[in-house]
Amino acid sequence: MLQCIFIISNSGEVILEKQLQGHRADRSLCNWFWEYAMTQGGELSQLLPVIASPTHYLFQIFREGIIFLACTQVEMPPLMGTEFLCRVADIISDYLGGLNEDLIKDNFVIVYELLDEMVDNGYPLITEPNILREMISPPNIVSKMLSVVTGRSSNVSTTLPVATQSCAPWRKTDIKNSGNEVYVNLVEEIDAIVRSDGNLVKCEIYGEIQVDSNLSGYPDLTLSFANPTILNDVRFHPCIRFRPWELYQLLSFVPPNGQFKLMSYRVKKLKSIPIYVKPQLISSSGSCRMTVLVGTRNDPGKPIDSITIEFHLPSCVTSADFTSNHGTVNILADKRCSWSIGRIPKDKAPSLTGNLVLESGLSSLHVCPVLQAKFKIMGVALSGLQIDRLDVKNMPTQPYKGFRALTRAGEYEVRS
Repeated sequence: MLQCIFIISNSGEVILEKQLQGHRADRSLCNWFWEYAMTQGGELSQLLPVIASPTHYLFQIFREGIIFLACTQVEMPPLMGTEFLCRVADIISDYLGGLNEDLIKDNFVIVYELLDEMVDNGYPLITEPNILREMISPPNIVSKMLSVVTGRSSNVSTTLPVATQSCAPWRKTDIKNSGNEVYVNLVEEIDAIVRSDGNLVKCEIYGEIQVDSNLSGYPDLTLSFANPTILNDVRFHPCIRFRPWELYQLLSFVPPNGQFKLMSYRVKKLKSIPIYVKPQLISSSGSCRMTVLVGTRNDPGKPIDSITIEFHLPSCVTSADFTSNHGTVNILADKRCSWSIGRIPKDKAPSLTGNLVLESGLSSLHVCPVLQAKFKIMGVALSGLQIDRLDVKNMPTQPYKGFRALTRAGEYEVRS
């Protein structure tokens, strides 16, 4: 069971502290965690999700500059701590319309009320957004004005949601939508590491199936894939019945109303990537000439949009001058170079050329830049996953069904 949850800014300030049990956890844990993070290089996004301190086990996630930290002194499944924190971060972000220090401070009471309802004596209790929205009203201008006029700051409803009494607590039984429709989005992120010679060190895809359901009544849906055997590390929404998946690889579920993440998965050991990035460095007498070529590899069948190449110049570089035959190049104050290409033209391959001036006494670069590629491909799932069909039962008429795929770059790293 969890003992306490801390919400910490990226500067180390404790924004919020929520004690979950009678035995209080001391805030000095946050100081120990911050010192530990600094000894690991200060990269908060690269820290392990579970850390053992001298007195507690710490679970942490890093989201949009905010650290969610929970602690316990007893043995418990690690995923219970980290997954619950992910759920807390998702719900707070959904309620507040984003995650940052100012939003959390401005809506202090609502965040506390959410944690009160989500945790009972250290154990996760209510984590479904639909139920929480019935219990705690999201912040808006009207509620803020009423709280100023009446002095009543609580947004908690005095009645228990009907869905908490049903066998499917994520859905009410009396939902009525004017237009019956359901949309299924297949969103994938490709993570890859490419060596300087072009060979792949790592290439895998993390994907999510996101559903926007606007169906009346109590529908029963079944989603099937043409090739479910390629999926690894699947993770389901609580609405999914596990038995049909275990036997037939079918997703059978009664959906929540509105938008939700139905499933996440991973596809490992891919052997192809959609674009190539070829950096080349030539050093000579205190300077270095850098050339980067970008092009399409293994055409995915759809145009590749919003291509951006970013890299940090080594500290030994005193000045740099870049030109490109397509797109725009910017060098920011922190020595980060950003090359915005957009879409690759058909008549020429985009290229970037630059001259780097090194510190006096250096004849060549001792540290080569690592390039980060960002891009987006609409209408394609690079993993090859294909949705076969979506069946809807318990509906008087068949609803409109829409499907869409999107692939974008995650940690796409090219070494020079």
